[in-house]
Formats: sequence, C-alpha cells, structure tokens
Amino acid sequence: MDYQYDILFLGGGLNYAGAIVASKAGLKCALVEKNVKHLGGTCLHNGCIPSKMYLQAVESIGLSKKEYFEGKLSLKMDKLYTQKEELLNKATLAITKQCSLVDIIEGEGVVIAPHTIEVSKRRVTAKYIIIGVGSSPSIPKGIEYDKKRVITSDEVFAMQNLPKEISIYGDGAIGLEMATFFALSGVETELIWRHDTLLRKAHPFISKNIKMQMEKLGVKLFSNHSIIEAKTNKDIVDITFDDGSKHSSSYLLIATGRYPNIKAIQTNQIDIDKRGIVTNSDFETSLKDHYAIGDCNGKLQLAHASRAEVLYVVQKILNKNPKKIDLSRVVKFIHTLPCSYAIVGEGRVDLEKRGVSYKESVVSLKGLPFATTHEGDDGVMVLYADEEGFVVGGEIFAPNAEELIGIVSMALAGEMDARTAKQTILAHPTFSESLEKAFRRL
Repeated sequence: MDYQYDILFLGGGLNYAGAIVASKAGLKCALVEKNVKHLGGTCLHNGCIPSKMYLQAVESIGLSKKEYFEGKLSLKMDKLYTQKEELLNKATLAITKQCSLVDIIEGEGVVIAPHTIEVSKRRVTAKYIIIGVGSSPSIPKGIEYDKKRVITSDEVFAMQNLPKEISIYGDGAIGLEMATFFALSGVETELIWRHDTLLRKAHPFISKNIKMQMEKLGVKLFSNHSIIEAKTNKDIVDITFDDGSKHSSSYLLIATGRYPNIKAIQTNQIDIDKRGIVTNSDFETSLKDHYAIGDCNGKLQLAHASRAEVLYVVQKILNKNPKKIDLSRVVKFIHTLPCSYAIVGEGRVDLEKRGVSYKESVVSLKGLPFATTHEGDDGVMVLYADEEGFVVGGEIFAPNAEELIGIVSMALAGEMDARTAKQTILAHPTFSESLEKAFRRL
C-alpha cells in the first residue's frame, strides 16, 4: 500500500514535539489539529502555562502582606489576561515555525481504519499513526455546566474580571492551584471535596501541612462533601450536597479531573477501556503501527509525560532503540503557594500497598532561618529507600518543590543508593540543603 505520509500525528498538543523530530530526521509527516491556533494543546493554552503564570502573578500579593511592606497590591485581571494572550500567541507562533517541515492539516480527525484518518471528509493515510488527542474536563452527573457560572479552568483563563466569590469542587492539581490563585487575589474562596484529607495519597505530614496552608490563605474548606446537583439560577449557582443540605455561590469551578478523548477512535481494531486507549509499554495500541500518547492513553495526564512518550515512539520508529520509559519515575507536582507539592518514584502509599519493607527519612523545615525568610516554614522533605539502601522515591512540600524534586529524580535515574547520595554537598542557605539532610538520614 502506498501511503501519503510516513507518520501522521493526530492531535496538536505535545504530539508536535514528535512531529518536529521526525520531520527533521527526513520522514514525511503531517499533523492533524482541529484548531491550529491551539497548537501546543491544553497545557499551553488552558492548563499548566497560564496557571503557573497566574500563580506567579499573585505570589507578589502574598509577599506584600509582610509587616515590613506598606500599601496594598491588587490584581488587574484584564491586564493579566492580555499578557497571557500575548504570551500564548507568541508560543503558538514559535511552535508553528518549528513545524515548518510538517504538513499541518486543520480539522477534527478520526481514525476510521488501519493507517487511515478522516478529516473534513478527506482521507489521509500514513504508515504510522500517533494519536495524541488529549483529554477534556470531567463534569459529574447532576452538575449543569453552562460555561457562565458553572465553569471549568477553560473559562477561568478567559476571565477579564475577578469574581467576588467562587466555590471550587475538587482537590486535585486544578482545584488546589485555582484555590490558591483566587484566595491570593482577594476572592472569597471555598474548596469542596469528597474526602476527609487533602492530598490523601501524600505523606500524612504533608497532607496536614497543605491543609494548614490553605487555611492560612483564607480558603474555606468543605471536606467530605459531594455535590449531587448544581445549576445556575440567575446570578447564583444553587448547590445540593449528598446529605441533602443546600449551598450557593456566585461561581462554581468544576475541578474533578479529566477524561480521555476517545471519540477520535472510530474503528474497533483499536481497543479502548475505561481509562482510555489501551497501549502496551511501547505506547502501541492493539493495532500494529498505531500509537497513543499523552492523556488519551490513560496512563499519566502530564504534559512532560506526553512529550517523553511521543519522543520515545518517534525514536522507536527511527530504529534508535530508545530505553523504555518508567512512568513511575516521572515527576508529578501541584504548584500551590507558598509551598508546592512534588513527588517522584514511590511514596509511602505506594510502598505500603506493595507490602514491601522500606526506610523513610522525614525532615521538617519549620524553624530553619532560610525556610522562615523564604515562605517555607510549613515545608517537609520525605525520602524513601528500599531494604538494600537504594533510593526509591521522594516527596517534597516546599517553595518550588517541582524544581527541588529534580535532585531525587536524578538519583532514581542513576539508580543511586543512600550511601552515594549522602556524599552530595548542596549549597547553604537553600532549601536543597534540607534535602541533603534527608539523604543523610536514610
């Protein structure tokens, strides 16, 4: 069979990274994206880039409340929105330029048969197809998502004025980050979630401290609350909880996770389960030479994981024999303020679930001069080693934890034992020196 392309990339999120590499290697590539202005995907346009930008903006408001500052800062939401749009337009343009060797086909594509995608009533064929169609916000049953008062993060990043109050449903990354943003912006903020603790899979010390951090920010916490019904009534959202009690808010932000976009699969030759498109350890689907990367395969909903997966697949197609990706060693983090949470490898919950023996090292940052002056008094460093003394994971709750966790990630990649890690001398005064102390206690 003669194919039009060597590789056809379906979805213009982190898939574009693979398209750039493959095209530069001499393969004929096409990328199908339903909205070319959305190249870069959710992470760039509606997720991690704008959310981190917004959190960076309000961090100054939090710091300005120190007793040695005078005056009061307030956020100009319309100007933040404008700068965000300018940044994203520049980033999209940069991606488009990098894809100069790639044929970009605009339209909503679906896989209809082996090696065949239909887009805008046109059929396009390729020897290999890499599916990266991402995910969408999950809206629980009973909640009427109207995009006006009942919203998701998509609508938050379209706001040009701050609300006076907002309720947030969900305690994952989106819920905790948006609660932080709105609270520091001066918005009356409520966080509603279905369990009794925040970050319930984290080390108990960290779970306790992030709750304390949210309370310090002024977030009103509603634990053990499930919303069974929510709908807009004029300028108010009427909320009903599972115990029958009623509540109301000006806005309700739904942050209850995301589900994989599987409508792009219109052939029964590609298996799908409740998690998403089924793939093996090479991210290959049940149909040979057809791959699924990123959110849609249900393995790990993180942009950096998506990028790693598509680059692995491309390297495999190019016969470069890439080393298999261990997704358990991919850094996961939630960027709250002033302390963020990050984990890599196995944490206490994972180790206890497996029923294996392990050693745990816990270092509190409370009272340390550097931590006190740099908003890290509630911080915690936790490291784990196996019976043989090899580092198997770490959890960090500290300012810029997502950067600090890189030290642990490198230790895992290098299969480092605690004895070797203890030889590392890190700078003083820094947060990383507390991580050094944690290694020494393993």
